[in-house]
Amino acid sequence: MDKRHWEHVYQTRHADQVSWFQEHAELSLQFIRSTGVAKDGHIMDVGGGASTLVDDLLREGYCNLTVLDISAAALHAAQQRLGGNAAKVRWMEADITQIQLPEASVDVWHDRAVFHFLTSPGERQRYVQNVQRTVKPGGHVIVATFAEDGPLQCSGLDIMRYCPDTLHGEFGKAFDLVNSTDEMHHTPSGTDQHFIYCYCRR
Repeated sequence: MDKRHWEHVYQTRHADQVSWFQEHAELSLQFIRSTGVAKDGHIMDVGGGASTLVDDLLREGYCNLTVLDISAAALHAAQQRLGGNAAKVRWMEADITQIQLPEASVDVWHDRAVFHFLTSPGERQRYVQNVQRTVKPGGHVIVATFAEDGPLQCSGLDIMRYCPDTLHGEFGKAFDLVNSTDEMHHTPSGTDQHFIYCYCRR
C-alpha cells in the first residue's frame, strides 16, 4: 500500500469529505453486536483511520479497541475528534500487509474498504495470513468491499470488486461464511457506491 498517497488524502481533505465517510457505521455496528463478543473483547478496526466507528463502540461500552491505519494524519484526526477518550484506544500506524501482529490476540477483526485496495495476489495473501495469525480460534472477521457493480476506482486508485462468495474465497476454508449483506453507500459528494459486507468466523 502507498503510505504517501494516504497521508496526502488526509492532509488535504477533512475526514467528513472523503468518499467513504459515514456519520455512523451502522452495518459495521450491527455485525459487531451480532458476534456476541464481550465488551472487553479485543476489536481491531483495520484501516479505521478517521472513521467514527470507534466513537460508537466506545459509546456502547466496548473497552478493548485498536484502530490500525497506514496514515498518521487519519489517526490524528480521530484522536483529535475523540479528545480525552482517545486515551482509551490503542492506535497503530502500520501497513496491514507488512506488520506482524501478536498471535491469537483479536476477537473481532473489522475492515471496511481496505481489502478492496489490495490488487496484487501477494498483498492479499499477506493480509489473509495476518488474519489467520491474529484472530483467535472461534473469532470473527467482518470485511466490507465494493460489490461487483461498484466503482472501479476509489481515491484515484484501482480496486478489486467482490461478491460474498469470491470475498469468502480469498480467505479460504479456515473461515466459515456466517452472513453477508450489501449496502448502497451515499458519499458526501452525492454519488452512490455499492458495498458488500461479509461476516466470517474462524
